[in-house]
Amino acid sequence: MNQRGYLWTAGTCASLLCVAGLMLFAGCGEGAKPETAKTTGGGQTEVIKDIGDGSKPLQKVTNPGNKAFYRADGAFDADVAKKAYYDMMAAYNAPIPAILKGKDFWVSDFVDRNFEKVGMAGIFWKNENGTYGKDDGYAGDFKGKLYGYLGHEIYLLPGQMIPEHRHIGGNDGHGPKMESWHIRYGTVEFFGEYKGDNGETPIADMPAAEQPCGFGEPWFKSKFVVKRSAGQIYPLKNPESWHFQRAGPNGAIVSEYATYHNQVEFSKPGMKFANSEAKK
Repeated sequence: MNQRGYLWTAGTCASLLCVAGLMLFAGCGEGAKPETAKTTGGGQTEVIKDIGDGSKPLQKVTNPGNKAFYRADGAFDADVAKKAYYDMMAAYNAPIPAILKGKDFWVSDFVDRNFEKVGMAGIFWKNENGTYGKDDGYAGDFKGKLYGYLGHEIYLLPGQMIPEHRHIGGNDGHGPKMESWHIRYGTVEFFGEYKGDNGETPIADMPAAEQPCGFGEPWFKSKFVVKRSAGQIYPLKNPESWHFQRAGPNGAIVSEYATYHNQVEFSKPGMKFANSEAKK
């Protein structure tokens, strides 16, 4: 669902008739965007604009700049980073369930000390693997064979990118990671090593000021780019290929659907899935 919004009413407005009445106040003209109502502290309702297709926020989303994300000793400040993502979620009127306020919601600067431009937040809703029939009572044709699947949410601040990487599979029998991305909010540029059949164009054709961090460096592998907006899905062309994504000017929230995630490697030397520590 691309449109987000909830209808709150005072205690006396519990009937369906009252709800219908509030919807009429939102406006029913041709081409008009739906609106939602919420209850204020005094029991009154105020009408707010709906999020629409999710590509643009209700409020401005800001990236506070690299300095804001690091303490005086150079250590990455995860709390400041998380707050920036919570502010972005609020700007899109995106739900912030309790699990996103706990330890399962993580942030990473990939020890690059450039979180303003290179970093992300995320949560693995599920990252499961196992053997058919081992513990589940399954006795079909796939008994004894491996399975694995991933449900993952990606959060990117305005202009922020995940570092270029790939997944070729680990040592436990799982192959390279198959994945597709579903943009929930905002816009995203997807970069990859190979040209698919989804309208990708050469990164070299982008204005120099818009080309991603690392482009032109010996270690950089991606050659093509394509833009997608909220509600759209983009698949990885080759499961072993180098790839990454970068949020547009309003940031992005992206759902990832994939096979089991058990291995990642980065093209930039020295980069890893961790956070920068205090400088010695």
